[in-house]
Formats: sequence, structure tokens, C-alpha cells
Amino acid sequence: MKALSAWEYVGVFISCAALTVFLTPLALRWARRRDLMDRPGPGKSHSEAVPYLGGVAIVLAFSLVILVAGLLRPDGADAKALIVTLGLGVALALMGLADDLRGLPVWLRLAAEVGAGVVVYATGTRAHLAGAGLGLDAVVTVAWVVGITNAFNLLDNMDGLSAGVAAIASFWLFVVGLVNGQYFVAVLSLALVGCAAGFLRHNRFPARIYMGDAGSLYLGFMLSVLALHLRSYTTLRLTFLVPLMVLAVPIFDTALVVVTRLLHHRSPFQGGRDHSSHRLVFLGLPVPAAVALIYAVTVATGWLGVIMSQVSRGTSFLLAGWVAAIALFIGVLIGTVPVYETSRRRHYMLQEVRSHELEPPPRSEPGPRLPGFDEETPEDRSA
Repeated sequence: MKALSAWEYVGVFISCAALTVFLTPLALRWARRRDLMDRPGPGKSHSEAVPYLGGVAIVLAFSLVILVAGLLRPDGADAKALIVTLGLGVALALMGLADDLRGLPVWLRLAAEVGAGVVVYATGTRAHLAGAGLGLDAVVTVAWVVGITNAFNLLDNMDGLSAGVAAIASFWLFVVGLVNGQYFVAVLSLALVGCAAGFLRHNRFPARIYMGDAGSLYLGFMLSVLALHLRSYTTLRLTFLVPLMVLAVPIFDTALVVVTRLLHHRSPFQGGRDHSSHRLVFLGLPVPAAVALIYAVTVATGWLGVIMSQVSRGTSFLLAGWVAAIALFIGVLIGTVPVYETSRRRHYMLQEVRSHELEPPPRSEPGPRLPGFDEETPEDRSA
């Protein structure tokens, strides 16, 4: 894809942001009129029904702007990659919308995501592991697409969290793509920044509308594919560590949730308030502060990703080692926060863990409660 002018990049960003800001209230009103609401229930702490369909606004805004940009600049568009990426993204968004409205079995969702990963690999966007055969490249590509797609779905557990992290991560992919001359990645990433930022106007705490699975699956899939495009035209300096670093926060949160659920003999597919954001709230942070802290970490890891794209591989691996060690330490630390009703020491938390899942009654344990903290936990949502 040929380079775009600065004004063209600005136009793509403003168009996506403005169109999302315009479409989101329309989706909100339509959802209320059709009673398409996320209602309170087990594993959820919001006390009032909140409209879905925010993801529809994101998908429409992104698709329309990118298609128009491709028509205006046909000489600079990678038509095949664009059609495949948009088509698969819309298909997963429709599946997510169906799951929001009717509910779909986990196996069907995973099968669709695996199918999307296979198509991505078959059309030439894939991981390239040095010395590995095509079979291993295929497995890694599909696992990456499925993993990142679901990571953003899981991250959509608190007002403004998934959209904000997606906006920040997309911005860093834009920077890396621009610096390394990968303009296809740059323009699509900047479009995602605009859509996610525009949606945040209505999704930040307290949220007026949720993106639902339609939006979170779409954002996750698009980011996974754009990260693979970074690897498709690898250089000596641009290693696989760059997209890992840019997307470190959703990867960390997913790993934390899966490991802790397995350790507590729970299904990884069972929703709950046990994400890193929830653990910060149980430690006493307000919801906006917990979300802002995760934003800050995303900014930091993304900046490290940009640095890694400009330094030698040895330096990149050294930086990645430090980040991995810090992530492991933090994971072990916040992984001990008692977030389940049956967790020991739950009465010692500043925000007491309330019953939010169907599970066996906890054993009676000695230990005083901190006075004055018996109220409900702040508004947040389960993945």
C-alpha cells in the first residue's frame, strides 16, 4: 500500500470518530425501542438494564470509512487483504450480536473464530516463525487470532475498559506501522483508534451503552489481524515481540483469568468478576481509577513495543524479559486477591466480595470484617 498524506490520516481518524459518535446514540435509541438490553443477573453488578448494539455503531463506522477511503485511493489499497479483513470482522461481529441477543454455545463461537483464523492464514496473513514449518505457522496464526479476539471480549468487563485499551493499542500499531512503512496497518489502526475513541464518549463510566460481544469480538479480531500484518513483512528489527508488547494488557488479563479459574476448579468460560480490573476495585480503587491505571499500563507497554521495533533483536528480548518478569510478579500479587465468594480472607478486603455466581455456600471462617464496607461493590460488569 502506498503512503498517505498527513491530511488523509487525519481525515480517516476524524471521519471514524465523528461517525461513531453520531451512530452510537442511534444504536442506543434503537436498542431501547426494541428492548435489546443487557439485564442485571448472576455475575453482573449493574442494577439497571443497559442497551446493547454499541458494537454495531463501531462496525458500521469503521467499515464505511475504510471502504470509502479504498474507493477514493484505489491505487493505495490492498484490495484482497482489505476485503478479507472486513468480511471476516463483520461475520464475527454478527455472530457476537447473535450471542448478545439469543446466546450461542461456546463451541460454536470457538469454531467460528478458528474458521476465521484459518481463512486469515490461507489468504497469506500469517505468523512467520524462523525455522518452523508451515504447519506450526498455521497453528500459531489461528491461536493468535482466536486468543486476541477472545482477549478483548473478556476485557469488556468494566465501563470504558475494552474500548479504551483497544484505542490505545491501535494507536501504537499505527505508530509502528507508520515508522516501518507499513501503511495498510497504519491507516486501519488509526481508523480503529477513531472508532474506539468515539464510542468511549458514550461508554465511559457510567456507561450509557455497551458494545457487547459484537463490538469486542470485532475489535479483537481486527487488532489480531493488523498485528499479523506487522509480522508479514518482517525486518531484522521488527520481531514478534512488538505485537505481543502492544497487546500485553489483554494478553495478561486473559492469562490471569484462565489460570486463576483453573486453580479454583472453575471453567475458563464461566464469567465472573475476577479480572485484573475487578481485583483493583476489590483492593479499594474506584472504577474510573482502576480503568485509568490499566490505560496507563497499556500506554507504557505500547511505547515499549515502538522502541522494540527500532532496536536490535537482542535489546528487544532483554526488554521483553524485564516486562515478563514484572508481569509475572504483578500476576502473582493480584492473583491472591480473594475475588470469589468461597475465597479465604475475602472479609479482609476493602470492598467485600459479594455473591455474584452460583456456587456452593462458603465455609464459616473466623476473622473480623472491616466496619463500614458492607455496601455493594461499584458498578462493573463481568466478561
